[in-house]
Amino acid sequence: MGDKSQISSASTFMKTLSFVKKVKMGKKIEKALKDKGHSSASQEHEDDSKTPEPGDDSEPHVCTGNLSVDFTELCRRNNMAVIPPVVQRPHRPVTPPPEPASKAEKGKGKQQQQQPEPDPEPEGEGEPVEPPPKTYTTKDKYEYFKPTVQVEMDNPDKWDTVTEVFVKGWKIDETMMNVFKQCWLTMDRLHTINLWDTGLTCDTVEILSGFLPQCANLKTVILDGNPVPEENWYSLIGDESQIQTLSLRYNQITDKGAEQIGKALGTTQKANTKLLSLNLNGNRITDVGATAIAGGLRMNRNLLSLSLEHNQIGDLGAKKFGEVLSRFPLTHEEVVERRKLLSEKGAPDRTKSPPPSRRADSKDRPGSVRSSSQIDKKRDKSSKKKDTKGKDEKDDKKGKKEDKTAGKKADTKGSKVSSSGIGGRGSGASVVAETAGKTAAKGKDKKGGKDKKGAVQQEAEPETPELANPLLEQVENINHELWVPGNRVLISLNLKKNLIGSEGMKELLKAIQYQTTFSKLSSGSGTGLMRICLNKNKVSMDNDILEKINQMMLTKDPFYKPPPSSPENESQVAG
Repeated sequence: MGDKSQISSASTFMKTLSFVKKVKMGKKIEKALKDKGHSSASQEHEDDSKTPEPGDDSEPHVCTGNLSVDFTELCRRNNMAVIPPVVQRPHRPVTPPPEPASKAEKGKGKQQQQQPEPDPEPEGEGEPVEPPPKTYTTKDKYEYFKPTVQVEMDNPDKWDTVTEVFVKGWKIDETMMNVFKQCWLTMDRLHTINLWDTGLTCDTVEILSGFLPQCANLKTVILDGNPVPEENWYSLIGDESQIQTLSLRYNQITDKGAEQIGKALGTTQKANTKLLSLNLNGNRITDVGATAIAGGLRMNRNLLSLSLEHNQIGDLGAKKFGEVLSRFPLTHEEVVERRKLLSEKGAPDRTKSPPPSRRADSKDRPGSVRSSSQIDKKRDKSSKKKDTKGKDEKDDKKGKKEDKTAGKKADTKGSKVSSSGIGGRGSGASVVAETAGKTAAKGKDKKGGKDKKGAVQQEAEPETPELANPLLEQVENINHELWVPGNRVLISLNLKKNLIGSEGMKELLKAIQYQTTFSKLSSGSGTGLMRICLNKNKVSMDNDILEKINQMMLTKDPFYKPPPSSPENESQVAG
């Protein structure tokens, strides 16, 4: 019985211990839960006070000009499955120049050449391992085909200095174009965009042409290898376009797109004043499209380079280009516009209403009756005229004295003063104008120049010269038609690999001859063609007309270098 009582007492003791432990553990868990809830509440309060991180989608992302960060974040927010990385454009590494060998090394080299070569050592563990080459790097075989956004930067360490963007070989849809739109608008140094074979469509071209004018420094746009059935390329060179170089090679552009491009280059009412170079190589432009582009050059006086290589242009298209480059008759619409411009230029106040007459104001008295007050006014005017004559004579005497003193000062200083007018008034006025200009310049220097306090000088902005309208040039009346000089601003024309025959070559030769004689007789705006390429057309290279064109254009080429003078040539010239 004693053993049973001891066992029961021990079991009750163990139960009480376990119960006490459970109570203590419950209290600890409650405390931990309370502390955890308090800490989570404080963390939520702190997170509310913090600004949203780039990964937070609660607020719209504000682009900062860092293309790598902005592009990745915008692609993530648009739930793109694959986000192309932004990488620097690879370049071929520069080979280091050979190090010059010292005299001691040269002596050692000679001794080594005299000694016989040792036998090759057997291959073993002591063989030196060749380092990897530094002229190229190896990558995974499929990494080259992965989509990337390649960039050029002014500073390789700063991603906000991107100047050029290259996207090649992967499709850009509307979502991706809108992402590029948000990124490119904040990049101040971006000046070149190259989108090669990116599957552009009519909608993506419209989006691109809509925001490109807002990019401040963007001047070069290359969109090669993007055939668009709608051919709405003309929207890229609209009224608000700032593009200076546009390349649309191998886009399957037909006469439909060429006609729209020609109208965008220039019409009777307006013309593009920004585009300097247009490349339309490798398209499907025929004589119809070439005629439209030549029609745009009638009023355009800004385009410098035009390339139409590897198209389907024949003699008719070449004739239209020759007509535009030499001289051409004005159409009825152009004649009407010319008359409007001349009337606005010659009589700018014609649109204003004439001043009201005095008779209309006087209702009570007829116009033939003159009142005594009017006669008195005339007498007062005549008397004032007499007084002013006397004053003018005194002023003339003073002006002559001032002219003499001014002439002496001008001789001593070596400056030329032009005298015009009667009785020396013109010279005195010119001197006064010069002195007034000097005082005004001094006043500006005092106000806007750098003084002792360090004020910043305000420089006057140079005025940009306005381009002359071709309709306002001197015309010739030939067979009751008004003929004007052609386009002399275009300096480079490429018509290589087309269908031009001998008739088209004759028209181009006439245009070049006309420009040559015209530039010698008159010093007008523009130098005319300085380079033309007509190889690989219907005529052979031995054609007489093509040889004449090449000879005439040889010396006009800015990269032409005359052959060096030899003693034999000098003796022939002397003989």
